[in-house]
Amino acid sequence: MKKNKTVEYGKYGLLFLIPFFLVFLVFQLYPLLYTFYNSFIYSAKNGRYVTETVGLGNFTNYVFAKTGSEFWQSLMVTVVLWILNFIPQILLALLLAAWFTDIKIKLKGSGIYKVIMYMPNIITAATIAVLFYGMFEVNGPITTIFKDLGWCDKGGILNHGWASLIIIAFIQFWMWYGNTMIVLCAGILGINPSLYEAASVDGASSKQQFFKITLPLLKPILQYTLVTSAIGGLQMYDIPQLFNEGGPVVVTGSGSSVNSTTTVVMLIKKYVSAGGTQDYGKAAAYSVMLFAFTLIISLLFYKLTAEKSSKDGK
Repeated sequence: MKKNKTVEYGKYGLLFLIPFFLVFLVFQLYPLLYTFYNSFIYSAKNGRYVTETVGLGNFTNYVFAKTGSEFWQSLMVTVVLWILNFIPQILLALLLAAWFTDIKIKLKGSGIYKVIMYMPNIITAATIAVLFYGMFEVNGPITTIFKDLGWCDKGGILNHGWASLIIIAFIQFWMWYGNTMIVLCAGILGINPSLYEAASVDGASSKQQFFKITLPLLKPILQYTLVTSAIGGLQMYDIPQLFNEGGPVVVTGSGSSVNSTTTVVMLIKKYVSAGGTQDYGKAAAYSVMLFAFTLIISLLFYKLTAEKSSKDGK
C-alpha cells in the first residue's frame, strides 16, 4: 500500500520571510549598528572630519558634559512639543470616537465627518507647514490681526519661542487627531455589543458605560496609541523644520545659542548635512542617546499601562 505523503507548508512560510529579513538587515539593523560604531570612532577637529578611536568621548564631551547643552535643550523641546499635542489629541479623539460609535446617538453622516477629520493626515507635512507659516509670518493675516489688537510686537508671533512651540504643537495635533480617532473607533467597535445591552438593562447611563466598559476594554488600543505616538513624537522633524526652521534663536544656560523649536532629529541633521558643521561622531552620539531615550520611554509606558491593566483585571 502506498503511504500518503503530507506536504509541509512551514518551510514555504520561511521562504516568504526571507525578503523581510533581508530588508531589515540592510536598511535597519546595519545602519543602527554602524551608528553605534560611528559614535565611538569619529570626531571633528579644527573643522575637519577625523577618524580615530575616541571611546566615550563623543558622549562625555557633547551629551553629558553640561546639563544645559544643546542636546538636552533640543530633547526638552521635543518632549514638550509631543506633550502639548498628544494630550488634547487623545482626549478629543476619545470623545469623537465615543460619539461616532454610540448606538443611542446614531449620528447621521458619521462617515463623512470621519473622512473630513482624517483629511489633515493625508495632506503632506510640507503643504501644511507652508500654509501655517503664511498665516503666522510677519505680514500674515493672523499676525496682522494680533498686531492691530496689540497682542504682539512688530516682530511678529514667530519671534516668541513659546508661541512657535504652541503653533507647531497645534499643527501636529490637527494633523493626527483624526488618525487617532479612527484607531479608537476601530477598538470600540471591536467590543462585544452585548456588554452595552446588558449594562443598559441594568440601568447604567452612557457615562457609566464609557468608564466601566469602553475605557477598560480599550486599554490595549490606548497603550498602542501612547507608545507609537511617543516614538513618532520623539522623532519629530518635518513640521518644526519646514514651519520655522527650529527658530527663534535663544541662549541656553551654558551660553550656547540654540533654536527654541529645534528637535533632536533636527539637531542630528545639522551635524550630518553638507551645509552645516559636519561631525558624524557627535551626530551618532546624539542618535544613540535618542534611541536609548525612546526605548526607555516606550518600555516604561508599556510596563505602566500593562501593570494597570493587570490590576484592573483582578
